[in-house]
Amino acid sequence: MSDEETSPAGPRGTASTDITPPPKLPTSTGGPAAWSELTERAGHLNNRAQILYNDTDDLHIDVIMQEWQSKSSDFVRQDMPTLLRRIADLGFSWRGIARLIGVSVPAVQKWRRGHAATGQSRFNAAAVLAASVLIEQHYLVQDVASWFEAPIAFGCPVTAIDLYAAKKPQLVFRLATGRADPEQIMSAFDPDWRETYRSDFEVFESEDGGLSIRAKDR
Repeated sequence: MSDEETSPAGPRGTASTDITPPPKLPTSTGGPAAWSELTERAGHLNNRAQILYNDTDDLHIDVIMQEWQSKSSDFVRQDMPTLLRRIADLGFSWRGIARLIGVSVPAVQKWRRGHAATGQSRFNAAAVLAASVLIEQHYLVQDVASWFEAPIAFGCPVTAIDLYAAKKPQLVFRLATGRADPEQIMSAFDPDWRETYRSDFEVFESEDGGLSIRAKDR
Protein backbone atom coordinates (compact mmCIF):
# COMPACT_ATOMS: atom_id res chain seq x y z
CA MET A 1 0.00 0.00 0.00
CA SER A 2 1.18 3.55 -0.70
CA ASP A 3 1.39 6.32 1.86
CA GLU A 4 -1.71 7.81 0.27
CA GLU A 5 -3.72 4.67 0.85
CA THR A 6 -3.32 4.41 4.59
CA SER A 7 -2.47 6.83 7.36
CA PRO A 8 -2.38 4.98 10.69
CA ALA A 9 -1.11 8.09 12.45
CA GLY A 10 -4.42 9.84 11.88
CA PRO A 11 -5.78 12.62 9.66
CA ARG A 12 -3.31 14.70 7.72
CA GLY A 13 -3.14 18.48 7.33
CA THR A 14 -3.37 21.35 9.75
CA ALA A 15 -7.05 22.03 10.25
CA SER A 16 -7.44 19.20 12.75
CA THR A 17 -4.93 20.84 15.12
CA ASP A 18 -5.70 24.51 14.45
CA ILE A 19 -8.32 25.44 17.04
CA THR A 20 -8.01 29.22 16.60
CA PRO A 21 -11.55 30.55 16.10
CA PRO A 22 -12.16 32.26 12.75
CA PRO A 23 -12.14 36.06 12.72
CA LYS A 24 -15.45 37.85 13.08
CA LEU A 25 -16.62 39.76 10.04
CA PRO A 26 -17.50 43.43 10.56
CA THR A 27 -21.17 44.27 10.64
CA SER A 28 -20.69 47.39 8.52
CA THR A 29 -18.14 48.88 6.18
CA GLY A 30 -16.79 52.39 6.09
CA GLY A 31 -14.46 52.92 3.15
CA PRO A 32 -11.56 51.30 1.29
CA ALA A 33 -9.72 50.24 4.46
CA ALA A 34 -12.78 48.41 5.76
CA TRP A 35 -13.33 46.67 2.42
CA SER A 36 -9.68 45.61 2.35
CA GLU A 37 -9.98 44.14 5.85
CA LEU A 38 -13.20 42.38 4.88
CA THR A 39 -11.53 40.86 1.80
CA GLU A 40 -8.59 39.61 3.84
CA ARG A 41 -10.85 38.05 6.47
CA ALA A 42 -13.05 36.41 3.85
CA GLY A 43 -9.92 35.01 2.18
CA HIS A 44 -8.75 33.67 5.55
CA LEU A 45 -12.06 31.90 6.08
CA ASN A 46 -11.92 30.47 2.58
CA ASN A 47 -8.40 29.12 3.15
CA ARG A 48 -9.43 27.50 6.45
CA ALA A 49 -12.47 25.93 4.79
CA GLN A 50 -10.27 24.49 2.02
CA ILE A 51 -7.80 23.07 4.55
CA LEU A 52 -10.64 21.53 6.54
CA TYR A 53 -12.15 20.04 3.38
CA ASN A 54 -8.80 18.53 2.34
CA ASP A 55 -8.26 17.09 5.82
CA THR A 56 -11.70 15.52 6.03
CA ASP A 57 -11.47 14.21 2.47
CA ASP A 58 -8.13 12.52 3.21
CA LEU A 59 -9.50 11.14 6.47
CA HIS A 60 -12.52 9.73 4.66
CA ILE A 61 -10.32 7.89 2.15
CA ASP A 62 -8.06 6.62 4.94
CA VAL A 63 -11.06 5.19 6.77
CA ILE A 64 -12.65 3.57 3.72
CA MET A 65 -9.31 1.98 2.84
CA GLN A 66 -9.08 0.52 6.35
CA GLU A 67 -12.66 -0.79 6.13
CA TRP A 68 -11.88 -2.28 2.71
CA GLN A 69 -8.90 -4.16 4.12
CA SER A 70 -10.97 -5.39 7.06
CA LYS A 71 -13.85 -6.58 4.86
CA SER A 72 -11.41 -8.24 2.46
CA SER A 73 -9.97 -10.23 5.36
CA ASP A 74 -13.49 -11.24 6.33
CA PHE A 75 -14.51 -12.30 2.80
CA VAL A 76 -11.35 -14.37 2.26
CA ARG A 77 -12.89 -16.96 4.60
CA GLN A 78 -15.16 -17.92 1.69
CA ASP A 79 -13.90 -20.40 -0.92
CA MET A 80 -12.86 -19.27 -4.39
CA PRO A 81 -15.93 -20.54 -6.31
CA THR A 82 -18.19 -18.68 -3.87
CA LEU A 83 -16.19 -15.47 -4.20
CA LEU A 84 -16.28 -15.67 -8.00
CA ARG A 85 -19.99 -16.38 -8.05
CA ARG A 86 -20.75 -13.42 -5.79
CA ILE A 87 -18.66 -11.08 -7.94
CA ALA A 88 -20.30 -12.38 -11.12
CA ASP A 89 -23.75 -11.94 -9.54
CA LEU A 90 -22.96 -8.22 -9.29
CA GLY A 91 -22.82 -8.13 -13.09
CA PHE A 92 -19.08 -8.33 -13.78
CA SER A 93 -17.93 -10.18 -16.90
CA TRP A 94 -15.37 -12.94 -16.50
CA ARG A 95 -12.89 -10.79 -18.40
CA GLY A 96 -13.52 -7.92 -15.98
CA ILE A 97 -13.17 -10.23 -12.98
CA ALA A 98 -9.88 -11.57 -14.31
CA ARG A 99 -8.49 -8.05 -14.78
CA LEU A 100 -9.54 -6.97 -11.30
CA ILE A 101 -7.98 -10.04 -9.69
CA GLY A 102 -4.89 -9.74 -11.88
CA VAL A 103 -4.99 -13.09 -13.67
CA SER A 104 -6.07 -14.57 -17.00
CA VAL A 105 -9.63 -15.57 -17.91
CA PRO A 106 -8.62 -19.28 -18.18
CA ALA A 107 -7.34 -19.13 -14.61
CA VAL A 108 -10.70 -17.82 -13.42
CA GLN A 109 -12.52 -20.53 -15.35
CA LYS A 110 -10.32 -23.22 -13.73
CA TRP A 111 -11.13 -21.87 -10.27
CA ARG A 112 -14.83 -21.95 -11.09
CA ARG A 113 -14.48 -25.67 -11.80
CA GLY A 114 -12.87 -26.26 -8.42
CA HIS A 115 -9.16 -26.06 -9.20
CA ALA A 116 -7.05 -24.72 -6.35
CA ALA A 117 -6.09 -21.04 -6.28
CA THR A 118 -3.13 -19.49 -4.52
CA GLY A 119 -3.78 -17.73 -1.25
CA GLN A 120 -2.91 -14.38 -2.84
CA SER A 121 -5.39 -14.90 -5.68
CA ARG A 122 -8.08 -15.85 -3.20
CA PHE A 123 -7.40 -12.69 -1.19
CA ASN A 124 -7.43 -10.60 -4.39
CA ALA A 125 -10.86 -11.99 -5.24
CA ALA A 126 -12.07 -11.21 -1.72
CA ALA A 127 -10.75 -7.66 -2.09
CA VAL A 128 -12.64 -7.15 -5.38
CA LEU A 129 -15.87 -8.30 -3.74
CA ALA A 130 -15.23 -6.12 -0.68
CA ALA A 131 -14.56 -3.01 -2.78
CA SER A 132 -17.73 -3.58 -4.81
CA VAL A 133 -19.88 -4.09 -1.72
CA LEU A 134 -18.52 -0.97 -0.01
CA ILE A 135 -19.01 1.19 -3.09
CA GLU A 136 -22.62 0.04 -3.32
CA GLN A 137 -23.18 0.46 0.42
CA HIS A 138 -21.50 3.81 1.11
CA TYR A 139 -21.84 5.66 -2.18
CA LEU A 140 -25.17 4.28 -3.39
CA VAL A 141 -23.75 3.24 -6.75
CA GLN A 142 -26.38 1.24 -8.59
CA ASP A 143 -25.18 -1.56 -10.89
CA VAL A 144 -21.63 -1.40 -9.57
CA ALA A 145 -20.24 -3.61 -12.34
CA SER A 146 -21.46 -1.23 -15.05
CA TRP A 147 -20.07 1.69 -13.03
CA PHE A 148 -16.65 0.01 -12.93
CA GLU A 149 -16.76 -0.38 -16.71
CA ALA A 150 -17.86 3.19 -17.52
CA PRO A 151 -15.27 5.71 -18.82
CA ILE A 152 -14.08 8.09 -16.12
CA ALA A 153 -13.80 11.20 -18.29
CA PHE A 154 -15.55 12.14 -21.53
CA GLY A 155 -13.66 10.99 -24.59
CA CYS A 156 -11.23 8.85 -22.58
CA PRO A 157 -11.41 5.02 -22.48
CA VAL A 158 -9.96 4.63 -18.96
CA THR A 159 -12.36 3.03 -16.46
CA ALA A 160 -12.43 2.28 -12.74
CA ILE A 161 -11.35 -1.25 -13.67
CA ASP A 162 -8.18 0.26 -15.14
CA LEU A 163 -7.56 2.23 -11.94
CA TYR A 164 -8.04 -0.84 -9.78
CA ALA A 165 -5.95 -3.08 -12.05
CA ALA A 166 -3.16 -0.49 -11.82
CA LYS A 167 -3.23 -0.96 -8.03
CA LYS A 168 -4.72 2.45 -7.34
CA PRO A 169 -7.84 1.52 -5.33
CA GLN A 170 -7.73 4.83 -3.46
CA LEU A 171 -8.55 6.56 -6.77
CA VAL A 172 -11.46 4.16 -7.29
CA PHE A 173 -12.92 5.10 -3.91
CA ARG A 174 -12.34 8.83 -4.54
CA LEU A 175 -14.18 8.49 -7.84
CA ALA A 176 -17.03 6.59 -6.15
CA THR A 177 -17.64 9.42 -3.66
CA GLY A 178 -18.94 11.58 -6.50
CA ARG A 179 -17.07 14.58 -5.08
CA ALA A 180 -13.85 14.21 -7.05
CA ASP A 181 -13.33 15.89 -10.42
CA PRO A 182 -12.95 13.07 -12.98
CA GLU A 183 -10.17 15.01 -14.72
CA GLN A 184 -8.26 15.27 -11.44
CA ILE A 185 -8.68 11.52 -10.99
CA MET A 186 -7.26 11.00 -14.48
CA SER A 187 -4.34 13.34 -13.80
CA ALA A 188 -3.50 11.38 -10.64
CA PHE A 189 -3.65 8.17 -12.69
CA ASP A 190 -1.69 9.47 -15.69
CA PRO A 191 -0.41 13.08 -15.73
CA ASP A 192 -0.14 12.90 -19.55
CA TRP A 193 -3.56 11.38 -20.09
CA ARG A 194 -4.83 14.15 -22.36
CA GLU A 195 -2.05 13.47 -24.84
CA THR A 196 -2.04 9.72 -24.28
CA TYR A 197 -5.74 9.36 -25.09
CA ARG A 198 -6.05 12.25 -27.53
CA SER A 199 -8.49 11.52 -30.35
CA ASP A 200 -8.51 12.89 -33.89
CA PHE A 201 -12.32 12.86 -33.77
CA GLU A 202 -14.90 14.86 -31.85
CA VAL A 203 -18.59 14.56 -31.02
CA PHE A 204 -20.88 17.34 -32.27
CA GLU A 205 -24.58 18.10 -32.46
CA SER A 206 -25.89 17.84 -36.00
CA GLU A 207 -28.64 19.97 -37.54
CA ASP A 208 -31.33 17.44 -36.61
CA GLY A 209 -30.29 17.59 -32.96
CA GLY A 210 -28.58 14.21 -32.93
CA LEU A 211 -24.98 13.53 -31.94
CA SER A 212 -22.47 12.69 -34.64
CA ILE A 213 -18.70 12.19 -34.91
CA ARG A 214 -16.37 14.13 -37.19
CA ALA A 215 -12.63 14.61 -37.65
CA LYS A 216 -11.20 17.52 -35.68
CA ASP A 217 -9.96 20.55 -37.58
CA ARG A 218 -6.20 20.68 -37.85
